[in-house]
Formats: sequence, structure tokens, C-alpha cells
Amino acid sequence: MNKSKIIFAAAFFIFAGSSCKKGFYDINDNPNQVTEDKITSELILPSALHLSGATIQNYGFLNRWMGYWSNSGSFAPVEEEVTYNITTSFGSIGGIWNSYYNALFDLYNVEQKATVEGIPFYAAIAKVMKAKMFQDLVDQFGNVPYSQAFKTAEFPTPKFDKGEEIYRDLQLVLDSAIAIFATKPVPARATTVDVIYAGNKTLWTQFANTIKLRLLIRQSEIPGFSPTAELAKITANGAVLMSGQSAEVNPGYANAVNQQSPFYASWGLTTTGTNASEVVRANTYLLNIYKTTNDPRLSRVFLPAASPANATDPYVGTTYGAAPSTAFGGQQTSYIGPGLSKSSSQDQWILTSVESMFLYAEAVARGWFTADAQTAYESAVRESFIWLGVPDAVNAANSYMAANTVANWANSGATSMDKVRFIVYQKYIAMAGLNALEAWSDYRRLGIPTNVPLSVDPGRIGSGLPIRLLYPAAEYAVNAANAQAQGTINQFTSKVFWDQ
Repeated sequence: MNKSKIIFAAAFFIFAGSSCKKGFYDINDNPNQVTEDKITSELILPSALHLSGATIQNYGFLNRWMGYWSNSGSFAPVEEEVTYNITTSFGSIGGIWNSYYNALFDLYNVEQKATVEGIPFYAAIAKVMKAKMFQDLVDQFGNVPYSQAFKTAEFPTPKFDKGEEIYRDLQLVLDSAIAIFATKPVPARATTVDVIYAGNKTLWTQFANTIKLRLLIRQSEIPGFSPTAELAKITANGAVLMSGQSAEVNPGYANAVNQQSPFYASWGLTTTGTNASEVVRANTYLLNIYKTTNDPRLSRVFLPAASPANATDPYVGTTYGAAPSTAFGGQQTSYIGPGLSKSSSQDQWILTSVESMFLYAEAVARGWFTADAQTAYESAVRESFIWLGVPDAVNAANSYMAANTVANWANSGATSMDKVRFIVYQKYIAMAGLNALEAWSDYRRLGIPTNVPLSVDPGRIGSGLPIRLLYPAAEYAVNAANAQAQGTINQFTSKVFWDQ
């Protein structure tokens, strides 16, 4: 077992046992008893980073809403999901809320303990991850507990902070992290404790810059918004993540129960080699995009159906919200492919180089950075092919862009916003399976894709996709006054602050 696996296992068992309290009659100190002073930042950090990556498991529903995935015809769809008639008890909502706040609680403890221990590098890592995770929460729920969160003794029922105020503070949090990376030493054990970048503070700074840029891009449609000051900081501190620099976590994933990489465990194969999900299949909408453009990423994002109706067309999807049909059962339709589900031990992405490079390309198209927009855009498309493992990726990407109107920069339009929309449409295609939350945020921000496929379930409500999630029922139960103070939340009309 390598060192990173040892650290990960140690962190797990420490937290598994940390709820044990010393009894009244335990006079002698047991050196094997887990106590607060023995739980250090370096023991918590690998677990916290793993939990942050594991949040990917919550987004099957968003992959379906955004036209990437659909349901196998062998199963009835979840009516609450396909009708968009979600409630506070919608299963994915509670999973998202709990998994994010669990990870953030660990990150909070890393930051606090590392500061006391005199290891600011770990505190800075926690700050960067905190910014990424809280941005995700705001983008889904709007106002959320932030400034009083985790201070349970002082604030057992934390208030909800406004989304725009959280966004502003996250920029300051990232500034603080970047300053630490610039001025403080990297601890010797960071090569194993830091299960993302192994102590590479340059990459951590670029990751922080990428989150800073993503915060700015999200607010791009707010009238009067100016990113100038923050953009200058990004430029001065080394810019954003580029090719091959994805933020990916791996504390020692393996082909064993509860040890597989999170995405693979949910949508790859089980430890015995069967499909981890028999429900998830390709969406006909995305398949048609791939097929009409001869996009070679098709065979990386999806697998051929085991028993297709037409052997010459083995990539088969289903229509989201359609009733079960034996003609489109699990054997007749396409499962998640090898570009996404590589192996049980694969790194779990938190923010990919693909996403970062598309964010950068949009910023260049907006005139935010001094660079060539075409070059930035084409580099982002190539990175998508590279990341997915398309054979001869660079040449394949170049051929794809040259041959298709929707991908050839010559058709990007005359205005800055034309070019932005052109870029974001290709970003939508590139985010399939990687980050449906990012695609959903772009859809709300810019309305792309313009023809996103709505559920065909006859019980569907609303004329478009939901634009936010409701707070979970548990929050109304344990933090009722603060949750209710947010007013009546509607998934179609209660916009997050940047959704103009």
C-alpha cells in the first residue's frame, strides 16, 4: 500500500472512530483513543479532497436535464425528475446539500487546524476548495449558510448569506490562498497528503485563478458588472489551468468495494465487472449532435449498444421522459463510454482542463484578456479530444473543426457576444458527462443550447428547465427559521442572483 493510500485509510478510520467519547470512569488516558488533538490537518485533508470529488455522483439528474443522458427503456423514469415537479424531498437535492456541506465541514477543519499547526499550505488548499464548493452551492440554491456555517457552538442554526455576498467573499478567500502559495513553504509531506497536485503550489495557484475566473464569468450578464480588478490579479498570478493541468483527486482508488473512483463507481463497472448503473443510457439528442457532425468523441463518451436493432448504427439513445420500451432496453442502448469511465482507479476530476480552457476562451472573446480568441477556442476544443482519449486527438479535433459549421471559427460571428455563444455551444458538447452543473449554469446564463431537449413526459410542468433547486426538507426541519426567511422558492421563477 502506497503512502497516499495509508493516509486516506488513516483519515477514514480516525473519522469513523472520532464520535467515541471518554467515559466518566475512564481515569487513565488511553494512547490509542482518538482524541481531537490527534486529528491533524494532514489526516483530514485527503478525505476532504476525496469527498469534494465524490460530489460528482449527485449529478445524474442534471446530465439528463441537459440532454446528455437519458433512461434505459427497461426502467420507468423517476416522475418527480422527468416532470420537473420537484419538491424539497427530491432525492438529489438532499444528496447534493449533505455531500457538499460534509466536504466543506472537513475543509473548514483543515483550515482551522492547519493555521494552528503552522502549516498554512494546507489551509490554502482548503480555501481554494472552499471557494469551488461554495460557488457550486450558490449556483444551485442561491442564498445558503456561509459565514456562520460550521461554528456550531456559536451558531447552531446558521443564517443564510446572500449569493452575491458569498461570491464577493470567495474572491477574498482565493486572494488569501494565492498569497499563501506565493509566500509560504510547501510542507515535506505534501507530496502524499495533497492528493490533487502533490504539493505543486504553481498548479494550486492556477486552480485558484480558474475559480476566480469562473466566479467572474458567471456574473458576466449582470448589467454594469466589471471584472477588471480581478482579471488583473489572475494575469499577475500566473493565469488559469491549461492543457493537462486538471484538478483531479486520487487518494488510492482501487477495484474494491467502497474504494473505486467515484464517477466509475456510479457509472462505470462494479468490482465484479457488471454495469454500475443499468438505468443510465445515452440521450438521443446528444447522439444526434455527435452523428451529424461525425464527432469522434462519440465512441469515447458512449459505448455501442450490446444488442442494437441495427448493427450498422450501434450507438443508440433514448428520449428523455419517454415511457419504458423493450425496443430501447438496456441491451439495445448505449452506456457510458471509456473516455469517462476509464478504470476503477482513475483520477476523479474536480475541475478539468477542458472546462478551464473554455472559460478562458470565453473571457478572451469578451475582451477580458489580451489574447487571440480563435487560438484560445481551438485549443479548448483540442483539449476536449485529448482529455477523452480520442485517437490522434489533435488531428481529429482539427478535422472536426474544419468540417463543421458549428465548430469552424470562420462561422463564429461578427460580434463579441456572437463569439461567446459560439464558444459556449462547443463547451456544452465538451461538458457531456464531465460537468452538467457547468452546462446548466451556462444554459441559465446564456440560453445555450437554444433547443435543449425537454422531457417528453406528459406530466411535465413548466415551459423550460428548472432554473434552481429547492432547499432540502431536512434544512426546513433543523434550521427552519432561517430557511423559511428565504421566502417561497419556486424552481422556475426563483433565480440565483447572477441569472439575469
